[in-house]
Amino acid sequence: MTSSESQAREEMARLCKSLFDRGFSVGTAGNVSVRLEDGILMTPTNVRLGDLDPDRIAKIDKDGNHIAGDRPTKEVFLHQAFYETRPDAGAVVHLHSTWATALSCLVDVDPDDCIPPLTPYVVMRVGSVKRVPYVKPGDPRSGDLIRALKGKYAAVLLGNHGPVVSGKTLFSAVCAAEELEETAKLLVALRGQKTTLLTNDEVADLKATFGTI
Repeated sequence: MTSSESQAREEMARLCKSLFDRGFSVGTAGNVSVRLEDGILMTPTNVRLGDLDPDRIAKIDKDGNHIAGDRPTKEVFLHQAFYETRPDAGAVVHLHSTWATALSCLVDVDPDDCIPPLTPYVVMRVGSVKRVPYVKPGDPRSGDLIRALKGKYAAVLLGNHGPVVSGKTLFSAVCAAEELEETAKLLVALRGQKTTLLTNDEVADLKATFGTI
């Protein structure tokens, strides 16, 4: 095992425990992955994000073969699809966090832009979010749904399931997942209220200043 892989395993365990301890994941829900030069690290199936043993984190090679650690998450297809369509993605975080999952269940959410620009930080850290149709957890069709987006979105909501966020690094992906959850909480809390969104010009200014996701 290279030193960079060892560091990635330690960081995964530390950040996943932080997510679990703060309630972004409960039970054995959620899964996280990190891209390496020679494959992908993935959280094992049926393990709480707060209990990860760095040495037992699953590893698959570039062809999807399980080569080390415990058996990987059943959502392996979902993670692979993000890496295939977003070359800059270095990590993927899938949570069942309460408010983003609630948003994924609402019928009147715009599926092409289900997180409107309520705050500058959701624009800067998350970008536009697509809601994709429900499929059974672990179904290979989840990967097909992500591939069909052709890398346009760094984050999606899985219908009736929860958020998936990619990032250049694990730290940035975790921060984006947290920002998405907090924005979803605001959106649900403000339902039925008159709200002010950022204008198109304000969004464009943020993208020009901080770049696109």
